Amino acid sequence: MPTADEARIATEVMDAPIVQSQMPPIARESSVGPLQPGPGTVLPPTGAASAPLVARDARPLDSPERSHPQSAISSSVTETEQAESPPDYIFALGRIVPRFPSLSVEKEFAQATGRADANGLTDREALRTVLTDRANRYLARQLAWVFTVEGQETYLLVPRDPADFELLIESVRPTPRATDIDVIIGVRGPLAPPEYANGLVLPFGLVDQIFSFDVDALISSLPRPEDRSPEQFGSAAEDLFARLVQIADNAGATDEHRALNFLAVRYPRIYHQMAEAFTRNFALASVRVRPSRLSGVRRISDVVFTWRHRETDVEESFFVRVDHTEEFPFLVTGLSPYLERL
Repeated sequence: MPTADEARIATEVMDAPIVQSQMPPIARESSVGPLQPGPGTVLPPTGAASAPLVARDARPLDSPERSHPQSAISSSVTETEQAESPPDYIFALGRIVPRFPSLSVEKEFAQATGRADANGLTDREALRTVLTDRANRYLARQLAWVFTVEGQETYLLVPRDPADFELLIESVRPTPRATDIDVIIGVRGPLAPPEYANGLVLPFGLVDQIFSFDVDALISSLPRPEDRSPEQFGSAAEDLFARLVQIADNAGATDEHRALNFLAVRYPRIYHQMAEAFTRNFALASVRVRPSRLSGVRRISDVVFTWRHRETDVEESFFVRVDHTEEFPFLVTGLSPYLERL
């Protein structure tokens, strides 16, 4: 039997009012979306170390269905550029070289080569054969695509559109030549982490356009003046292109370099002028890039070509005006005589 004191204490406890807990309510799951905080929920401060759990992707690394890390890198870099600073555009001439980023990818490629009909093919031909097979497209997404300028590793390429992996694959020639040229147009990204390309630390090149050609194909595609024979125009155009590539030996990241690279592959009129200068015994003396006086809201450069007579040393100068404010440069003023201003 309880004592009188025990009975009194039990009666006080039962008659006491119910007090709600002071702990904040937990987040309630919404029927139309993710977890929503309830009234009075205390949220962690921005930048807190804790983070919500994310479901892991259980698929193997080399699975065709697994999204390549390049897509996530491209998205994050694009958001960073738009939020923090103007993008650094690139328009570069060089060579695209595929590399194996890990031993796993290299071994997987070796197995794919063993399954392909590669009898009698060179290593380069076998590489192209494997990559052009649609069943092996996952390997193209796993490779590290290195862009080199004069043999120097410059960018790790990431296509903004996954469909452009086709263009990267097309840059793998079965028989490489010294005159092969690849052109990339896009945005310069941050440095890649060491594990991305087997220790190779380079800035990402987020590319919107890729095209590949050799010098002979470029020259044959240029409209030839009617008063020039194919041999005369071809030799003059090849000489000028070689000079421009030498002058434009760059990463294609500055305004001056982008203007030069643009003219080298997009403006045939300068090749016509070169052929005409040779017939009059003139030689190319210099190519200069200087800010245009028209620059203001837009960034515009004058590219000045100077030819010197081989006997009299008399000089003739012509200039082209290029706008390179945004990603894709364009012509403002065609080739015209240039006069030095005081």
